[in-house]
Amino acid sequence: VQLQASGGGLVQTGGSLRLSCAASGSIFRINTMGWYRQAPGKQRELVATITNGGSTDYVDSVKGRFTISRDNAKNTVYLQMNSLKPEDTGDYFCNAEVRRTMFRNQESFWGPGTQVTVSS
Repeated sequence: VQLQASGGGLVQTGGSLRLSCAASGSIFRINTMGWYRQAPGKQRELVATITNGGSTDYVDSVKGRFTISRDNAKNTVYLQMNSLKPEDTGDYFCNAEVRRTMFRNQESFWGPGTQVTVSS
């Protein structure tokens, strides 16, 4: 299973970006998908998650500004980021909890980071 993220870039404070992450390979079912971020010199933190059924959760610092969504038919998760702040700067990683066959347990897969830089 491979995850490929796109959509990062440089934006000014108050701007918007939309991240996408598509999963491919041997996939029976994807359960929870999520976005994490890692700022320079800091630990990776959870940003948002979404279940297969569409239930979402966000870290407090992005509530009201970020929206996570997914297209199950495309095995893709999105992160719409509005009202961006310099403290949102970092590498953003997507994660997917995947069952590769109906007989296998769930496994966690990560995509490579996509960089988001918010200038002040």
